[in-house]
Amino acid sequence: MSDRGTTARNVGNIVLWVVQILLAAYFVYSGYLLFGDGTVRKFDEIGLGQWLRYLTGVLEVAGAIGLLVPRLCGLAALGLAGVMVGAVGTELFLVAKGGPVLPAELLVVCLVVAFFRRDTVLALLASVRRS
Repeated sequence: MSDRGTTARNVGNIVLWVVQILLAAYFVYSGYLLFGDGTVRKFDEIGLGQWLRYLTGVLEVAGAIGLLVPRLCGLAALGLAGVMVGAVGTELFLVAKGGPVLPAELLVVCLVVAFFRRDTVLALLASVRRS
């Protein structure tokens, strides 16, 4: 492989790690907010109970941690994408205030990370199959 290809791959990897770190920071912050009283009304509007607020907070913080672990980052991005699918749907159909734009943007970024880290997901699946 040429030096130019190696350099491009290294730069891409660095950019991807920066994106993962920023996503992780956002999801830690967002998860933290879900444990406060500021989102109680929104989850009351959803109608499934406050347990969903706590579950979402735990999933966001766990996903944020997973984004920072090289072996888990692809799977964590997929998991967070799933959480964001729920958030987009909730904002579109159940919650009167707010909007789906931010969760939709986060969904796209999570899917991009998952795509570029798909080798980590495949490696995890292979190790599970061998077990």
